[in-house]
Order: sequence, then C-alpha cells, then structure tokens
Amino acid sequence: MEFSVQTANPAKIETACLVVPVYKDSDLLPAVAKLDDASEQLIGQLVSRGDIDASLANVQLLPYAPGLGAQRLLLVGLGEREKCQEAAYLKALDAAMAALVKLPIDDASVMLTEVPLADRDTAWKARKVLESIERASYRFDQFKRSPAPAQSLVQLNLMISSAGEADAAQRGAHQGSAIGQGINYTRTLGNLPGNICTPRYLAEQAEQLGRESKGALEVEILDEEALAELGAGALLSVGRGSREPSRLIVMRYQGAESADEAPHVLIGKGITFDTGGISLKPGEGMDEMKFDMGGAASVFGTVKALLTIKPKLNLVFIVAAAENMPDGAATKPGDIITTLKGLTVEVLNTDAEGRLVLCDALTYAERFTPASVVDIATLTGAAIVALGHHATGLLSNDDDLALDLLDAGDTAWDRAWHLPLWDEYQEQLDSNFADLANIGGRPAGTITAACFLSRFADRFPWAHLDIAGTAWHSGKQKGATGRPVGLLTQYLLDRENDAQVENGDD
Repeated sequence: MEFSVQTANPAKIETACLVVPVYKDSDLLPAVAKLDDASEQLIGQLVSRGDIDASLANVQLLPYAPGLGAQRLLLVGLGEREKCQEAAYLKALDAAMAALVKLPIDDASVMLTEVPLADRDTAWKARKVLESIERASYRFDQFKRSPAPAQSLVQLNLMISSAGEADAAQRGAHQGSAIGQGINYTRTLGNLPGNICTPRYLAEQAEQLGRESKGALEVEILDEEALAELGAGALLSVGRGSREPSRLIVMRYQGAESADEAPHVLIGKGITFDTGGISLKPGEGMDEMKFDMGGAASVFGTVKALLTIKPKLNLVFIVAAAENMPDGAATKPGDIITTLKGLTVEVLNTDAEGRLVLCDALTYAERFTPASVVDIATLTGAAIVALGHHATGLLSNDDDLALDLLDAGDTAWDRAWHLPLWDEYQEQLDSNFADLANIGGRPAGTITAACFLSRFADRFPWAHLDIAGTAWHSGKQKGATGRPVGLLTQYLLDRENDAQVENGDD
C-alpha cells in the first residue's frame, strides 16, 4: 500500500473516499468541524438526528459529499468520547479499514490520526493506521479455483492538522506499513498447508529474503548432516519420524556501526506439522497443527519488517524447523537423547517436541554472545487455559528483559503477560534416567516448559514467548494472526533507541 501525509484543508482534499471519525456523545473534532461547515452541517445534522449511529466501530458510507472535494465519506463511530482510548480506537480503526478495502476505489484519505488519545502521539496513530490497512488488505486464496476479486485500493493518504507533525506521521506510517507487511507474511506462512510449508520451504524463504535484501541479510542453512556433526541431537530426534529433513535456519543482520556490538537474537519454533509423533494427537482439529510453526513464522515476519525499517542494530534470527511424525524410526516415549549442550533428556511425551528443537537452537545462540535472546513458540495448550487468546505468555530469566518486552507489547498493542519462573517448578522435570525429562506433568505446564528451556539459556538474558493462544484463530475465522510480529519489532526498535541514547545520538 502506497501512502502519503497531507496537511491540506480536509474539506478541499480531492479523494475517492474520506474516512471521518465521529463520537456518539460529543462535539465534532476540529478537523471534522471544517468538513461540517463546508457541507452545510451535513455530518453534525446526521449525528444529532440519529441518522448515523456513532457507536464504537459502527461504519456508515455517505456515497455523496456536497460541498467537499471528497467523492464519498466513510463515517466511523468512536463511541463515547471519555471511553475512546487505545482499545476502542483500534477497534474503530480496524472496522473502518475493513470497510474501506471493499469499496471500488483506488485511493482514500483518513482523518483518524486526529483522534486524541492519552499518551499516544501522531506517530503511533499513523503507524496503527498503516498497520491496519495492510492487515485489512490481506487475502489468502491462492488455492481457490475462483479467488475473490483483487481490491482496487492502492493509495492511502493520512490527513493531519499540524504541519509540525508531518515528519512524525511519516515515520510512524513507514513503520506501520513495514510491520503490517511483516504480519501478513507471517500469516501467509502460517496459513500454508503442511505439504507445502516444510522445513525445506522455510529454508528457501530465508534464502529468498537474503537475496531480496541485497546483502543486508546473511543466511546460513544447516542440514541434517551438519546438525549431526554439530551434535544437535534434540532437534534431529524430533524429525526422525518424518521424510521431510529438518533444518536449522540462521539469518544475520549487521546494522550497528560496530560489527562487534552484541546482537539481539530471536529464535522461532518451526514445527511445520505436528502430529504429536508416537504420542499421537486426537484427530479432531489436527489440521490446525500446521500453525505449530507460528513462532518461526513470526521471526520471518519480523525479519521482513526490519529489512524495510533498517534499524541500527546487529540481529540474529534462528529458526529450528522440523516435522513431527510417527514412523518406525520416530523417537519413542522413554527414549533418551543428547542435546547440543550435552545434557541428556528423557522423552516422556513426543508431543512435547517444540522444547526439544528450541533447546538446541538456544545452545547454538551462545556462539553469538548475544545481548538478549527471545524465543517464540506455540508451545503449550496450558497457555491457552491460563490466558485465553488475548495475551501471549512471557517467562524470563531476566526481569529487565521481561519488562522491556511487556512495554513493547503495550506500545504495539500486542500484549503479553508475565508468568513466574521460580526454581520450585524445576523439580517437576526431574528424571530417574537422564539429566531432565521433557515434560513436568499437568500442573503449571506453560511454566515447566519454560523451565526446560531455561536450562539451555544460562549464558545470556533470555525470555520465552508462548504464543499457543495468540498465533491463530479457530472456527469460521480460522487463520494465522501474525502475532507477535508487532511486539517483536517494537522490542527491537526500542533497543535501537536505547543504543542511540547511550551513544549520545538522541
């Protein structure tokens, strides 16, 4: 989606459609009042007479706008003014963008950056507008014989009242567009079926990103032979029952002024299909196990966003990719495997495989002497029991890192919730036969899964994001969500800001 920032009088702007915010119980915003005056109080009269319902996220199209340069007006309700904060604003924004992309127009202008929000500036609002329109534009119909007609909207103009805010709006829109495209890339990878999106396919995607980056992204693919030579026995054990070979995908981005600056590392769980292995899952809903690579997909989406934003950071992205299938060669419950770190693991349940691929990836990350490591995984159903589908579970061995991620989630409105990682939980992983077991029983399943990973993250600040409840929707709206690309991108942009402050650049 192309975009621009404009400070012209909204009454005179020539556009196919102008998106106008209105409150249910309050006066019109100053910029909207200019439209109202130019159209002989059209908007005000419609609202006051009740001809337009300004309830939150209610959208109404006026196909004719007398006295205005706009051909159409799309009015979006903000509800009661005192209740219009971030959540309400974003709900109204998404409703407006969803309606906008359905119109037979090729350009539109949006006044939603004019809505006042406590503690949210123009850059934030502009970012969310572009992110929303990118998400609303998303289609996944490449396997349908008769796909839906392509949308015609290609240009979005952000209307702002103050010329002094133009640079901030431009910066926010640029970031929002990049993040929105990263989210959509993540959604596509998640939505692809397991017979197409395999570990080798993910490796090909990484190589393609590397080519498109024109040298900004260095890509290395470790195949099974290289993994065996390395000693990554945990990752290899998961894919042993599949005909699809496992891969460890490593992408490096050098954006800091110093090549020696410690990188921040993102690690994604890339189980491209999870049957549970020998510990076979129930058949109902198993099709959704193509989403079990949501962590890997979010890493790819974050890479895509950052290649557009180009932060001045050194970054490493690691994806541990495998397919978990039952086979005569598959790992069995009770088997003992040796990890890359040298710890032995008694595999009590082969359906607890994500932590096995991640533990070797965490050990691999040690070689980069990272400033921080964040792994992202659709790891436990217990996370859904605890947090539902609204918040991502967050566990960490470093409180400052945890707070940074929580703050990033609040800014991106891609929120997480901090769960404890106390030593008392570790004993649930005790094994009679190995250094540790890969499960700790039903109690605190999300926490004990993170406890397992923490054994392999003892040499750097580390956090774990359990996205089992947030990576995809079920039911009629089935599909990948693209989370937590917003959180991850914001976290890394915040690290760039911190580095600039430390270097006296800000």
